Amino acid sequence: MRVLVDTSVWSLVLRRGGPADHPAVARLLDLLESGDDLFLTGMVLQEILQAFRSEVMASQVAEHLEPFPMLPIEPDTCLAAARLYRRCREKGLGASTIDCHIAASAMANDCQLLTTDRDFERLARICPLELA
Repeated sequence: MRVLVDTSVWSLVLRRGGPADHPAVARLLDLLESGDDLFLTGMVLQEILQAFRSEVMASQVAEHLEPFPMLPIEPDTCLAAARLYRRCREKGLGASTIDCHIAASAMANDCQLLTTDRDFERLARICPLELA
């Protein structure tokens, strides 16, 4: 299985006091143990790293995330993200540019999305986004 892991899950894993006791964290650990293909996007990596005040800590986290391949940013993915954003607006759904890009990246690369962000549940109702 191919899974794009969203910022919301990584933030639960990378908490200062240790990983949160949360079903998404347990799911990520199961996916890691089973050898499933786990991915990041540039947007997710940026969101994770910009949360750290210390450059040293951000560098350490970036090093730990380095083994996870990055999904490519293709022009078609950007076009799909823009279409998804417009479709959300037509349906009266609030969606951020970043969320639309993450969803489009997951769909373009045949990945399920592991997230705790309920905004993606709304997106999945109007597009073929598959949640893990």
